Parts: sequence; C-alpha cells; structure tokens
Amino acid sequence: MMAVTLQLARIPAEYLAACRNTASTSPSRDHHWEPPACDALDLDWAPVPLARLSEAAGLDEVHLGALRRATAGDTTLDLGFLNTGPHAIAPFGPDPTALSVSQVARVCELLGQIDISALLAALPIDDLEAGSVIGYGADQFTGGPREYLLTHFSALRDFYTDAARRHLLVVLWWG
Repeated sequence: MMAVTLQLARIPAEYLAACRNTASTSPSRDHHWEPPACDALDLDWAPVPLARLSEAAGLDEVHLGALRRATAGDTTLDLGFLNTGPHAIAPFGPDPTALSVSQVARVCELLGQIDISALLAALPIDDLEAGSVIGYGADQFTGGPREYLLTHFSALRDFYTDAARRHLLVVLWWG
C-alpha cells in the first residue's frame, strides 16, 4: 500500500486550462493531468510538523499563515475536475487546491523571510524531546526531526521560489 503524502505541482495557468478543457470534452472525463516530474514535489507528511515547529518556536501569524497556505493551498480556483473519477488525482484525500500566480509570489516572499535555523534552534537538543514538542511521530523521522524539517522546509521554499520566478501557479493534493 502506498503512503498518502502531500503533492505539489507548479504549472502554467494555460496547462490547468487545457486539463480542464480536456476533462470537459473527453467522454471518459480524463483530464490528462501529468505535470513534469521536475515541477513536482512530494512533501511527505511535513505540513503538520512544520506548522507545529513554527508554533512552538513562536513564529508570527503572518509567516505562519504563509507556511500554512504554502501547504494547504486555497479553494478559489475550481479544481473539481481533477478529483472526478475514474481519473481523480486525490482519491484518498481532500479535493486538490491551488495558489494563483500572485498568491505564489506572496507565499514565496514570506517563506524566504523565515529563518528555519532559528526555529530549529528553539527545539530541545535531544531528538526524542524535540520529537515530543513537534508530535506527529517526529521522534521517528529518518535522520531526526531537525534534519527532516530542515530538508522539507528547504524543498518547499525552493519550490515556491522557482514557481514565483517562472510565474507559475501551484496545485496541491494528497495522493
């Protein structure tokens, strides 16, 4: 059985429109959603531990909100066609969400202002204790909680930096 993890794809708005159009005209409702692997990110189960780290370290609401938006998306864009059987991309989770190009730019800016090293420094030195602060099984993360959180935050920040630079939107789903 495959684990359900947070998936992100950075795509041009035109690609999303083409998938929507294909789904509406295809007899099987197949949207042909296949973003390039280089524009995809598997964030694993990192959203909740990253949020808990940020809360425990006292990250301000503006930056915490940006982190949450970066990992939860927004429901403004209609993506229902991506989760319609038999071609649903998130059959085991909530409907996909997305961030517009302008939302991606704002999230990118705010993620770039977060000092992940300072957040991690607020954790107890012992991995077991650090894991208990974060919860969510963080004491069992391969490499320890700090390495896991640093790796996933850095990947998320870099992903959004590239999406903003290229004026792409980001689609998120659990799959």
